[in-house]
Amino acid sequence: MKTPDIVLDTNVIVAALRSKKGASNRLLSLVGTGKFEIHDSVPLVLEYEDVLQRYRAELGLCQDDVADFIDSLCSMTHHHKIYLLWRPVLPDANDELVLELAVTARCQYIVTHNIRDFKASDKFGINSITPREFLRVIGEVKK
Repeated sequence: MKTPDIVLDTNVIVAALRSKKGASNRLLSLVGTGKFEIHDSVPLVLEYEDVLQRYRAELGLCQDDVADFIDSLCSMTHHHKIYLLWRPVLPDANDELVLELAVTARCQYIVTHNIRDFKASDKFGINSITPREFLRVIGEVKK
């Protein structure tokens, strides 16, 4: 079986840092283990950083913690330049960069907590899936 290729929506990153007990945190702890390949782009990394900076007090992080987290995550991802924009496809313009990356990187999954925001991803052969569902796909969670 081919290792799944994924893009993480920003809400999964925030959820992972909010709670150490949830599926998002478990998924984030598996980045770099070879169970899946994660992909990013400059616009998505900038969004991760922007959102984490906004929520850093709530997450118990300082500015340097956010920078270190982003650097660490980027060291374990495949980086892509986006040349083709598919806009508008999704109801939320902020989600377009996630879909464009998934299309460019030929990912099978967009991992998100907002499944209905990514319904149009199936037109590109990309499944939108929750972190828990993805953990099932890779055999980390039973039923």
